Amino acid sequence: MLPESAKPYLLNAVYQWCVDQGHTPYILVVVAYPGVSVPSGYEKDGRMILDVSPRACHSLSMADDWISFNARFGGVARTVDVPMAAVAAIYAAETQEGIGFADPEIPTTPPSSRERGAVENADTSSGKPERPSLRVVK
Repeated sequence: MLPESAKPYLLNAVYQWCVDQGHTPYILVVVAYPGVSVPSGYEKDGRMILDVSPRACHSLSMADDWISFNARFGGVARTVDVPMAAVAAIYAAETQEGIGFADPEIPTTPPSSRERGAVENADTSSGKPERPSLRVVK
């Protein structure tokens, strides 16, 4: 079994390989996992394939615990947040080469502080978490 701490390194390695080879990196995400924030209506069988190529998304951040980026869905700019544990695979769209991971177990414990903050700040009209914002203070 692969230790969860290796997953971010493997994702980054396959992502970099895809970009270096001129391929389109896709990630497969389990949308029912707590903390996943993706536009609804694009999932199939509880999963969603996201194009994380430099031309498809902006401000991509692949941290140890989260993947975050901005992309357009149906012409509308959206922010996507995915816990690293919710990623089931990363691969090149053109060749299908990449790496798959075991399906994540949906936790039964309360969400972490980051997830809990997103739930507490949820916009009641749309049911989607409100993204925290930062501003420069001079």
